[in-house]
Amino acid sequence: MKGTAVRRMGAALKRRMCWRNLAVAIWVVGFFSALILAWPMDTKSYLRNLSSGVLADREGRILYPCLNKQEQWCFPVDLDRVSPWLIKATIAAEDRRFRLHPGVDPVAVIRAVKQNLVHGRVVSGASTLTMQLVKRTEGAADSLAGKALQALQAVRLELRTSKNEILEAYLNGAPYGLNLVGCQSASYRFFGKPASELTLAEAALLAGLPKSPRAMMPLKNSDRALERRAYVLKRMLEEGTITREQAEAALKEPLGTRWHALPKLAPHLARASASRMDREGRVMTTLDARIQEKAERWVRHHLSPFDGEIENAAVMVVDVESAEVLARVGSADFFGTVPGGQVDGCRAPRSPGSALKPFVYAMAMEEQRLYADEILADGPVDYGLYRPDNFDRGFRGLVSASWALKHSRNVPALLVQERVGVETAWKKFRDLGLTTLTRTPDHYGLGLALGGAEVRLEELTGLYRTIAALGDFRKLKYFMKDTEYLWNSTDTRMFSRGVCLKLYEMLEGSLPLAVDGLSRSTGGASPRVCWKTGTSAGHTDAWAFVFNRHYVVGVWVGNNDGRPSRRLVGAEAALPLAARIFRSLTPKNEPAWPEAGDDLREVTLCSSSGLPASPWCMRTRTAMLPRSQYLHRICDVHHPAPADSGDARAAEVMERWPGRTQGWDLAGVQVPVTPDRGRDGGPARIHALRILVPVNQGVYVLTGEPEGDRLVLSASAPRETPLHWYLNDRYLGSSRGDSLLQLRLEEGNHRLTCMNAKGVRDTVAFQVTVPPPNPWQGGSGIRVTSFR
Repeated sequence: MKGTAVRRMGAALKRRMCWRNLAVAIWVVGFFSALILAWPMDTKSYLRNLSSGVLADREGRILYPCLNKQEQWCFPVDLDRVSPWLIKATIAAEDRRFRLHPGVDPVAVIRAVKQNLVHGRVVSGASTLTMQLVKRTEGAADSLAGKALQALQAVRLELRTSKNEILEAYLNGAPYGLNLVGCQSASYRFFGKPASELTLAEAALLAGLPKSPRAMMPLKNSDRALERRAYVLKRMLEEGTITREQAEAALKEPLGTRWHALPKLAPHLARASASRMDREGRVMTTLDARIQEKAERWVRHHLSPFDGEIENAAVMVVDVESAEVLARVGSADFFGTVPGGQVDGCRAPRSPGSALKPFVYAMAMEEQRLYADEILADGPVDYGLYRPDNFDRGFRGLVSASWALKHSRNVPALLVQERVGVETAWKKFRDLGLTTLTRTPDHYGLGLALGGAEVRLEELTGLYRTIAALGDFRKLKYFMKDTEYLWNSTDTRMFSRGVCLKLYEMLEGSLPLAVDGLSRSTGGASPRVCWKTGTSAGHTDAWAFVFNRHYVVGVWVGNNDGRPSRRLVGAEAALPLAARIFRSLTPKNEPAWPEAGDDLREVTLCSSSGLPASPWCMRTRTAMLPRSQYLHRICDVHHPAPADSGDARAAEVMERWPGRTQGWDLAGVQVPVTPDRGRDGGPARIHALRILVPVNQGVYVLTGEPEGDRLVLSASAPRETPLHWYLNDRYLGSSRGDSLLQLRLEEGNHRLTCMNAKGVRDTVAFQVTVPPPNPWQGGSGIRVTSFR
């Protein structure tokens, strides 16, 4: 009995020790597990994938990819850009309780242990998607302890990240065969489309590949791939994520896989962005892949009828409101154009022909030297060694400025360029972003208006975008996140809205009719558009620009080596392509044509000269002119006739026209008075505007004042009348009432003009000199030494 009691006590003690050891073991395991779980963890290493360099469009679609450092195609995408079918199929095939477990699935573990014990070997695993993600980062575990550590890491990862983040990382890093990593690369390679567009059958096929990518490669082992797809569809049906009808329909679909070339859109921009892609991985551009693809395809289609006589073209498509580039085609074929398809036609300097004319006209209107309706002469001119003519070798006589621009007449454009001045135009073009004008203004001369300087397509498209945006200049934007662009994203006013509205009127025209199905409109009435073409001297370059308030399309057509062709005419070689691309663009909800608002005003013009009518113009009409334009250039064609004239009508008014084209200007040099009938119907009274200070023909001597010598400008006008002042044709500012304007004097001969709102003006000439060797000493201040 005593021995039995001792044995019982020994057994009880052993049981207590066993439970105590078990409790200690559990406590130790729990303590270290809690410690490990709470220990900081770098989740980025598990969620990040070694991305291939990708140039993407504005919506994330691949434009141009590059292999990553491991020579793999890997294009990570956000989960919301993955087909819901692929998400459901992946969970059904790999981890049916993914949304429920904490990183380790106890049910799957128990099932795997039982199956493996029954078969005496490993026939089933219990890896969750989270555990596979950990395994992919840390490598496979060879021991049971290693597998336990991976399971613990999976739990830690689940505690610190969301289910969607884990699922996104898995789909972006899963192996799909060949050198394809991630669902996006596999979708593009096997189906030729992004993962967001996968059908149920396609998604089921991809979801089954990571299990054994080589054995189930659909391009080689189609039977195994079909079996795996059927298994995934069965699992989805069992999970209730698809209906039986959907499963049966997907099973009947053919495999549908073939080798698809990865996208190679916008190669010139991709090459220019190579370093940025290496640095950032995916670079989001402002381009639209659908517009880019159509533009590249249509460029090749457009050139085919030229039978090699014209081999290349470039295209720019720009959104007017945002200045974002929607498409950019640098050549007809990056790899095949002969010679030099890799030459970027959007940046190559080429002769623009008449494509610069609208901006010369805009400058003249801004400088108060041209009205859109005034009459210009289209006739022979002689500048010594330079005797320009028109494209058709003929002259049309008297034409309006609007007509001359719309029909791209050369001689009227030169007359307008003369008024603006070559140096003024050169500086303005540089301010508008033409970086190729690197020589002095004298080098280009008057020929600047006719294409006597090389420009780049992308920069010239930016100029047309400025007109389309009603005068607001902004640097074109290529990238969605562009630090450099953020510093240049504000608008700079280059032209007034009124001047741009007149250019809209002057350049409006119907686009060429479609010659085939590719250039059909998107439906409804054709939108109102403006267009301008250009043909370089010698027929080496053809240009066309089409725009309205929505878009600008710019096209260059030619040969990289400058080989000429008589078929290189803007209206024939470039405009049809620009029209086709413009018609394909989706109209916006906003009006495509600008509203005039208060930027234009009605003005009475002389019917003969197109200038603001003088009191002696017998026939007049009304037109809308920019409100920013002064009416100081009044018709100088009609004058009071001499009293002794024999003709009764001529006794009232006579006409006087210039005798030659060169220097043509029908406006009076000065219009200092405006006749006005008295209230009693009596004789006309003359209201004159006269400059009082400075005096006409005065000579002023500088006295060396510390702040500079100044004059307070004064004229004979009522105090409430606003006056505008110009010094040597440069606008100084305005004065009115007590708001006086001061002029700081500088040495030299000067011409000062004062003008009121009705266009009445007066001009004086004066001279400013330095003190003579023995200056008169008698106080400080400016001295008028003489009157001429």
